[in-house]
Amino acid sequence: MKKPVAAICYAPCTLISAGVVKGRKKTSFKSIKDDLVNAGANWVDQEVVVDEGFVTSRYPNHIPAFNSKLIEEIKEGKHEMQYA
Repeated sequence: MKKPVAAICYAPCTLISAGVVKGRKKTSFKSIKDDLVNAGANWVDQEVVVDEGFVTSRYPNHIPAFNSKLIEEIKEGKHEMQYA
């Protein structure tokens, strides 16, 4: 579909289940870091991470930054390298 996908806190677990994290830069709650790494993601400890239309964030108090990046990605439209 090549449209933005957003996941915050524990929601990146759904991206693992969908099989779309391998080789992608992601962040999340630290408690699921190993799950993302084991699924092939490049986990980073940042407030918000954007990788070809995927927007991930760590904590509820990061929602303002998360929302800003998500809006930016929606405005950009389709992302050719996004394969979710």
